[in-house]
Formats: sequence, C-alpha cells, structure tokens
Amino acid sequence: MRAFGAVVVESLLIAAVGSALALAANALSPRGLRLSRNYFPNGERGAPSVPATATHSPAASAAAAFGSANPAAALLRRLEKHGLRAVTASEVIALYRDPQYEQGLMVFVDARDDAHFAAGHIPGAWQFNHYRAENYLPAVLPVCLIALKVVVYCTGGQCEDSEFAAVMLRDAGVPAENLFVYPGGITEWMTNNLPVEIGARRSGRFLSATP
Repeated sequence: MRAFGAVVVESLLIAAVGSALALAANALSPRGLRLSRNYFPNGERGAPSVPATATHSPAASAAAAFGSANPAAALLRRLEKHGLRAVTASEVIALYRDPQYEQGLMVFVDARDDAHFAAGHIPGAWQFNHYRAENYLPAVLPVCLIALKVVVYCTGGQCEDSEFAAVMLRDAGVPAENLFVYPGGITEWMTNNLPVEIGARRSGRFLSATP
C-alpha cells in the first residue's frame, strides 16, 4: 500500500510540474492562447459571428425577397453591377400611357430577333437585336440618346437579351440613369391584355386590343 501511495504522489507531482511548465511556455510564446479571452462568444463552437450592422444593397434585399435561386433575383443583382435598374409591369404601363411616349421621350426597345419582333411587340417599340448590333444601332441609338427613359425588354422570364442590349446601349453612350430593363417582357405585357403591334414598327396592325 505504501508503494502504491508513493506512486500516486509522484504522479501528482509530475502532473503539477508539467502543467506549470506548459503554462509558462504558453505565456512566453507569441502564439500562446490568452486564457482570459472568450474564443466562442456566441456559445457555439465553430459558429461564425455575424456583424449586427451588416448592410445590404437594394438589389440584394430584393434578391432575398425573391429567393437566391430565382432568376429574377439574379437579374436584379446583375443589373445593379451594370448600374442599371428594373421596372415593374405597372411602371411600364404608366410610361406607355405617358403623353411623352408619343413625343419620343419615353422609348421602348425590343431586344429580340426579326421573327419574334414581327410576331408581336409593344406598339411603337424600336427593335435592337444586339447579336447584329451594326444593323440596328444606327437607327435606335439617336432615339435613345434624346429620350428621358429607355425601357429594354425581350421575351421575359429567363431571357437575358434585354440585359445584354441595355448594357450595349449604355456602352454606346446612353446614360445608365435613363436605361431600364423590363424583366416581365412581352410575355407579361400580353398576359395583362395590353395592345400588341405586329409586323414592322408603326405598322398600324395589332394582335389584340387597340392602343
């Protein structure tokens, strides 16, 4: 029993000396842990702390409302990076009915190809197929440069042609603050039972309602 007791005492002494040496080494080391510091302020190991004062851009807030995987949310984020904005269906209708639309101060630009444009577009809209920009830019650019607001649209949904066309118009000299993208496109326009012009611009022929 005495031998066992001696072993226990010796073990405790060794542990105490080892602990003292470890604490001394930690204190002297520049990489040592500060024992008074709380390394887990949230009470959960591995959980990163989030600043309470984090801010979000308007596009990021709108994207969160749509859901991060929603195409509309992704579009809003991309437009913000380009310095552009999106317009809603109600805003587009208001611009179409604005007297300045007939004066050429409110301009609609259809970013689709010839076949889709002829099949139906917003009455009075100018066509700008950015894949063949050289064929359309000479006519549409002067119009956009004098307009107060330019709304670019395509089919809607996941169609990105309106975004690409708007960026190209911006790069050609149209002020970004005057450029807008209509994400709903012609699909949403038709869903709202609004007039649709067929054939060429100002053809006077309509698919459904009269303007």
